Amino acid sequence: MSLLTGKKLVFLGVGEAAGAFSRSMNIAELASMSGFDIKSISDDEQTRTSKQQDFQEYGIQSCRSLEEALTDADWVISVVTADQAQAAARSAVSYLRPGAFFFDCNSCSPNTKKKSAGMIAEQDACYVDVAVMAPVYPLRNKTPMLLSGPHAEEGADILTALALNPKVVAGDIGASSSIKMIRSIMVKGMEALTAECVLAGRLAGVDEPVLESLDLSYPGFDWKNKAAYNLERMTLHGIRRAAEMQEVELFLSELGFNESMSANTAKLQQKIGQLRLQNTETDYRKMADLILAKLFN
Repeated sequence: MSLLTGKKLVFLGVGEAAGAFSRSMNIAELASMSGFDIKSISDDEQTRTSKQQDFQEYGIQSCRSLEEALTDADWVISVVTADQAQAAARSAVSYLRPGAFFFDCNSCSPNTKKKSAGMIAEQDACYVDVAVMAPVYPLRNKTPMLLSGPHAEEGADILTALALNPKVVAGDIGASSSIKMIRSIMVKGMEALTAECVLAGRLAGVDEPVLESLDLSYPGFDWKNKAAYNLERMTLHGIRRAAEMQEVELFLSELGFNESMSANTAKLQQKIGQLRLQNTETDYRKMADLILAKLFN
């Protein structure tokens, strides 16, 4: 009998990550794959309809309430936004059965993860700190994940059976998230610095020579394409990235960094994400001009 046989898998949050995983995982022997997303019960009809379309596209059965989703669930994969991760864990507690696995895949500070783990443990459920270490597209189920905590080994067996890509790292809850948070200082920070550089360059009319100069200093980096990619990420996911960087800022303050660059990274990610641009351009110049037009409108 397979580890998957008869298991009930639930996604908390049905967005990009749930879609990337659900359509590439090994789910053939599961009893069910369902999910709950707060947007699916929104008062706004357009929001509800859009989220229900996500459920259908991803092949995830929609549940009308958190209780319906989590009752008798064997494995829960939490992929909400960083600012909602602890609230999601708190809400889930009373519906989790003893022995259920709760995979917290959200980009939160180690202390946030530890608080969530404490709540989950109250139900004798098994909390696993999961750090998703790359964009879920194009890698999907091959996206690397780091797992830590007392249930990490068994959790890795479950995720491996689902054809996901876990790796256990030494340490308690918070170890894998520490790696993720500190990595994000560079990844999300480079996005923000690239955006600031390109937007300022367009305003000053010197963006092309600036990027050409950077190509000479960093051969092979391909700054124009990298700029387009970073701007696209920020326009589509800036609000979510800002929430993650606020968690990074919290973590850094706990480490003693009281004035971090990550605070301004969060602000710029938020500002560009809030523009709600439906950005389909692939030329960094056109993308930058769309952003500037909105910023200075």
